[in-house]
Amino acid sequence: MPRVRFAPSPTGYLHIGSARTFIFNWLFTRKNNGTMILRIDDTDIDRNTETSLQSIYDGLNWLGLGWDEHYRQSERLDLHRRQALAIFEKGLAYRDFTPAHAGADDDERKSAWLFNPGMPDLPREESDRRAAAGEPFVLRFKVPRGTGRVIRFADGVYGEQEKDADDVEDFALLRSSGLPTYHMASCADDADLRITNIIRGQDHLSNTFKHILLFEAMDAPAPEVAHLPLLIAPDGSKLSKRRHGPVVSVTTYRDAGFLPHTYVNFLCLLGWSPKDNREQMTRQELLDAFSLAGVNRANAVVNFTEADPIDPKALWLNSQHLRAWPVEELIPLVAAALTAAGLTPPGDAAKFGHTIEVLRSRFASLLDFAGRGRPYFSDEFEMQPDAAAKLDVPQARELLRELGARLEKAPEYTEASVESTLRELAAEKGVKAGVLINGARAALTGQTAGPSAFAVFDCVGRDRAVARLRNL
Repeated sequence: MPRVRFAPSPTGYLHIGSARTFIFNWLFTRKNNGTMILRIDDTDIDRNTETSLQSIYDGLNWLGLGWDEHYRQSERLDLHRRQALAIFEKGLAYRDFTPAHAGADDDERKSAWLFNPGMPDLPREESDRRAAAGEPFVLRFKVPRGTGRVIRFADGVYGEQEKDADDVEDFALLRSSGLPTYHMASCADDADLRITNIIRGQDHLSNTFKHILLFEAMDAPAPEVAHLPLLIAPDGSKLSKRRHGPVVSVTTYRDAGFLPHTYVNFLCLLGWSPKDNREQMTRQELLDAFSLAGVNRANAVVNFTEADPIDPKALWLNSQHLRAWPVEELIPLVAAALTAAGLTPPGDAAKFGHTIEVLRSRFASLLDFAGRGRPYFSDEFEMQPDAAAKLDVPQARELLRELGARLEKAPEYTEASVESTLRELAAEKGVKAGVLINGARAALTGQTAGPSAFAVFDCVGRDRAVARLRNL
């Protein structure tokens, strides 16, 4: 069975691209009855923060998908060092004492290079003597150049890949501090955890050539790999935490009132397609349809503006899921949104659920329940100017106060009974029922648009409706 890992680094909040990678890993794993592993790659001590780590957990927990095993690389450093030294003892790595580069991160180098002259061929006795004397060094992998070796692998998305070993630099395994590099820690853990499949961003594709050499050096099978297209901004630039800020954070969508599954659905459509033009999909439908064959090679665009970080398609999807989601599952989510806005959710679950059912077809996010839906849960709400105009129609306020008095004494209070009472009053007074209907909606919600006026009466409740009409 597949063993698949998602390996974020706690150096910032959970990135939208990382969330998509997690989702694709999860779908692949569950589709193939495998094991989903969360591995926190926290060996970059200078950049790791507990805040970032908590952000990763918060974001992943919000998605609601889960994992089967959990590890932290910082708790596995001995394994990384042992593997690096074992490679060294096999003669497949060497100490690089070059002062300019000892301790440097290879990724920071600005010019093309393959190795530091003299270091790969330094006699072992000399290398041991200098190391024993305390001279700092970087442990580097000795790439088999000059052998005609071509490194090849089949990528699950981009197909056959190859690169001459002569074009691969002698990459670092251990820094001068003794800490492992990304390459060493990642591959050592993948081998130890028996990872069978790696699904990650396209920006890691070039690393695979190095990693194949490392797996060979550890006498471990190389996992199958699949690289995902990048997520880009509307201007074609790569989505960046530094440049695009909240646009790339999972919590931006969470805090905007999105359903977790909507976000999962939305991210799946960035770079993947079920090939049948479906967009709104349940979790089971995503599982049934997902395959790496459906992943596109072209980069996927996340649409947003400086004024609005939310992709319009994501908002549309959220509105569709709001309409279709089981009401009993929406109740705690809407309750949390109301509480966050300082409102008290109704205690009657059945009544609360009915109100959600009535309102949700007009809303796009959970925040709308505490925004436009506020009059249904609080007596403090704004009166819109066009709604106030409905109350200024001749006789409107007087008739609405009379309607309130009749409803207070009515033997029953339902949509049907309210409608009957309202129409009887309009007929008695010789006015169009629309005067009372439009005025009632304005009086009860401060708005001119919404559900039918009689559904509004039902959702607001008799006591609140009567009080609001009486106080006109």
